[in-house]
Amino acid sequence: MRRVSGSGSDPTPPEVPPDTVGVGPWPGPWPDDPRYDPELLARGDRRNVVDRYRYWSVEAIVADLDTRRHPFHVAIENWRHDLNIGTVVRTANAFLAAEVHIVGRRRWNRRGAMVTDRYQHVRYHHDVTALAEWALGAGVPLLAVDNLPGAAPLEAAALPRACVLLFGQEGTGLSPEARAAADGVLSIAQFGSTRSINAGVAAGIAMHAWIRQHGMTSSSSG
Repeated sequence: MRRVSGSGSDPTPPEVPPDTVGVGPWPGPWPDDPRYDPELLARGDRRNVVDRYRYWSVEAIVADLDTRRHPFHVAIENWRHDLNIGTVVRTANAFLAAEVHIVGRRRWNRRGAMVTDRYQHVRYHHDVTALAEWALGAGVPLLAVDNLPGAAPLEAAALPRACVLLFGQEGTGLSPEARAAADGVLSIAQFGSTRSINAGVAAGIAMHAWIRQHGMTSSSSG
């Protein structure tokens, strides 16, 4: 790869404490590659990204992820400004979900996402009916996850490659509308005294169940 010098770059960047996340300014001549962000090359990259994306622009990272995304989606109801949505978005990014679907209120606490919402596609739906219509048009089944009577164990379920994993509001669980719209309901095995687990945790368990069945043999798992 041909390299060109960056204007104003410091050939001897200051030392960085060993516990600092990321990397400092690019050492030496800058790479001649449009994926690299000149500001990050000059100042360093302290973002929470894997090493292969160091110094890349947000747009370049999203474009690369889009070539490898998995065909599963994650949806969560948001009727009361659910604080779990940030965790769901961050986990969906880690497992390379196609999209996160937020049903109900558009406002949610982004702190838990740790800026991963910049790299993860997020789609909003006014209500469950709108989500169900989108899923029907996309040809993907809606699989609700909640510990309800008659739910099939997630641990034994054969998950479709293309699907939407649907989760309810923290505390109340799936709304009646979500239960009615779902093509199936899955439960997560529990062995303690609590009736339910955190919605963000449940979403991570379900996403990883999909990864174990489909992602580990996919070219995008690396």
